[in-house]
Amino acid sequence: MAAGGGGFSRWRGGGSPPVLLLALTAVGLQLLLASAELQRVAHPAKNDGSLSVLVVGDWGRRGGYNQSKVAAQMGRVGEKLDIDFIISTGDNFYDTGIRSVEDRAFEESFTDIYTASSLQKPWYAVLGNHDYHGDVLAQLSPALREIDRRWICMRSFIVDAEVAEFFFVDTVPFVLRYWKHPGLRRYDWRGDLEAALRASPARWKIVVGHNPIRSASVHGNTKELDELLLPVLKANDVDLYINGHDHCLEHISSNDRGVFKPNADRLMFFYDGQGFLSIQLTRDRLKLAFHDVAGEVLHRWSTAKALHPFI
Repeated sequence: MAAGGGGFSRWRGGGSPPVLLLALTAVGLQLLLASAELQRVAHPAKNDGSLSVLVVGDWGRRGGYNQSKVAAQMGRVGEKLDIDFIISTGDNFYDTGIRSVEDRAFEESFTDIYTASSLQKPWYAVLGNHDYHGDVLAQLSPALREIDRRWICMRSFIVDAEVAEFFFVDTVPFVLRYWKHPGLRRYDWRGDLEAALRASPARWKIVVGHNPIRSASVHGNTKELDELLLPVLKANDVDLYINGHDHCLEHISSNDRGVFKPNADRLMFFYDGQGFLSIQLTRDRLKLAFHDVAGEVLHRWSTAKALHPFI
């Protein structure tokens, strides 16, 4: 799913189809160890057990490339849905990440842009390839939360939202073209992710990364993730995979993920423009909608929780 300023993040999901700051303190942020390395953030759902989330990616443009327009519509939709948090799918700061924790790009592309009251909620972010062009440790540093309490960025971690668990993974180390010395690459989080997914009792399991697994956009499929990540998602009943990188809005799905018979991915929706995604979850139902820069809903989809996930 693509969203944001410079483009949108691409969503690849479960189901027949598919792939902020009012009070971070009120959320009662808790960091616990999950599996070998994955940290766990506890984020309670609403009192009725439901959850509403916005997703955006590839956005850090100091307001340019329609980022400010998308931010305004995110604020409007966020208020309407009473969102609980925002997900960022990486490439958070163009073109070269941030240089240090004092880099004004953080405020100019984040704090000063996403000003709507509904967006004053936690932002859970993963890294993208452009973020690696800068100081990755600065973007991961808790010092940024001294500037803006909404910002929560780690390499790989879990958000436990009661009705669902969101598994955030740094996919950049998986992609060979990003490595000067591919032979030295490490798939450091794959085993941790697999163990965490296997142990998860969550009703809905959603994985978030930057790079697409399958894509109808110009980047195409990511071979490494197709071979190394997708089997893990299928084996552990993951419902949705959400990603960025493609600078478009996209919804791809395998109806029964090949449980009963082999099947091909199905392109449910494609839009070559900026926007964002909204997700609404209850124990038994998931709804998603793709919104453009004018706030218009371009595509809707919903599903009931089934015996098997859809990825």
